[in-house]
Amino acid sequence: MVSRFTDQVVLVTGGSSGIGRTTALAFAGEGAVVVVAGRDGGRLRQTVGLIEAEGGRADHVVADLAVAAEVESMVRAAVERHGGLHVAFNNAGVLGAAAPTADLAEDDWHRVITTNLTGTWLSMKHEIAHMRAHGGGVIVNMASNIGAHGRRPGLAAYAASKAAVSALTRTAARDHIGEGVRINAVSPGGTDTEMSRRPGETDAERDRRAAGTVPLGRVGRTAEVAAAVLWLASAESAFTVGHDLVVDGGATA
Repeated sequence: MVSRFTDQVVLVTGGSSGIGRTTALAFAGEGAVVVVAGRDGGRLRQTVGLIEAEGGRADHVVADLAVAAEVESMVRAAVERHGGLHVAFNNAGVLGAAAPTADLAEDDWHRVITTNLTGTWLSMKHEIAHMRAHGGGVIVNMASNIGAHGRRPGLAAYAASKAAVSALTRTAARDHIGEGVRINAVSPGGTDTEMSRRPGETDAERDRRAAGTVPLGRVGRTAEVAAAVLWLASAESAFTVGHDLVVDGGATA
């Protein structure tokens, strides 16, 4: 078995479910010490338990990425508890309420932008501060195929936030590659998570709907997105800087 992250400390935000949980398990399976972070301590502990049940090493930190002091504490806790920070996957995000742009509530707009964009920037701010002072590191940000690559009616705040994450990633990558910090993004399409289902929709109904818009004929699997993240985080992609990797079955091809 390939172990690309042996003894590396990896921070995964939004690690309590979905793509974040699957990716945390994948990193741990390749030898990393994984710190999962988010707002739900109970679900984070479940992720830790799943990793430990498979013989991996994991920890959790409760933090709200919309609160600057909590983001700083999150990164500091990972470093102090485990001796460093080598990789960060800034995955936490929200979809927000669906509404036409002119009808979107101001509070909903601010919640999506603050969580998805400001939370990613705050995370990078403190991750980079540690990495550049300790020999470098790798960051992968969660963008989306909705935003820079495609649009969908009713998701103005989400599209704006994720397009901005893509642009932020590229800018930060140019800013910090000279300091040994390599930064990229991943942009999944519809994936088999809670976020991909409409209210009251079953998995089967979601998959039938996706078949009409995704050339591959289905939604993605969380393991497929995790595989892309691990590649971007690994030495195999050492010459990949400022890239936004789309993983969406051809939906925005």
